[in-house]
Amino acid sequence: MKKVLTLATALVAVALSALLIAGCSNGASSSSSSSASSAASEEGTTLIVGFDNSYPPYGFIGDDGEYTGLDLDLAQAVADYYGWTVEFMPIDWDAKDALLDQGTVNCIWNGFTMEGREDSYNFSEPYMLNEQVIVVKADSGIMSEADLAGKVAITQIDSAALDVLEGDKKDLADTFQTLDTISDYNNAFMQLEAGTVDAVACDLSIAAYQMAANPGVYVQLPEPLSSEHYAVGFAKTGDGKALAEKINEALAALDADGTVKTICEKYADYGVSYDNWVLGKE
Repeated sequence: MKKVLTLATALVAVALSALLIAGCSNGASSSSSSSASSAASEEGTTLIVGFDNSYPPYGFIGDDGEYTGLDLDLAQAVADYYGWTVEFMPIDWDAKDALLDQGTVNCIWNGFTMEGREDSYNFSEPYMLNEQVIVVKADSGIMSEADLAGKVAITQIDSAALDVLEGDKKDLADTFQTLDTISDYNNAFMQLEAGTVDAVACDLSIAAYQMAANPGVYVQLPEPLSSEHYAVGFAKTGDGKALAEKINEALAALDADGTVKTICEKYADYGVSYDNWVLGKE
């Protein structure tokens, strides 16, 4: 009887040991799986691009109903370069700061002028030369800034053009009858075409696009309001600075392998020129 009890006890001990080993093994497997999942999530990055979807040629809705534009193509190329996921999120331009600070988007990449905003964002290196210009109807008789006296001008809310007209070019703006603002440039040019306003102050790229799309309808005044650069804007907090540095690295590589030039040439009919690309050239 004692031998039987001893054997039974031994069998129970073996069974318990097996259960304990199995339990420890499952725990280690679960922990390892969790760690691998965590590592994968750290390695993967989703680039959420905030952009104005009525800002051709940098970001707009194409004829196929899909989001397109030079900056969106650049963002996609950067994401492909790193193996990131990219999401394009059309935003109210006036709400861009709040969306960036909240983390709803993690960059503003849409013909975004950096001059005068350096203290508010972490910027990538400048990648495209830009100017602020004034566009009028070709038959308006307006040939120079002096001819704008008593005229109605319009620009986009919170735009670089507005900053210039309220800053360095305030003396010029003071000669206007009014300086109106609007949410997007497509509507601004609709008002110009209708004769509701006399002039649109906008980015060189916007002017080039509108003139290319409407041959003979609009002309650009010869004197630019200012010269500046486009860059990708990130939040001042969190990983904004690190992301900006990654963008710099990728854009330099994509320029070196010809990708940037190909993307610029894709939008040549919209007034884009690779000659205005500056990253790595200055």
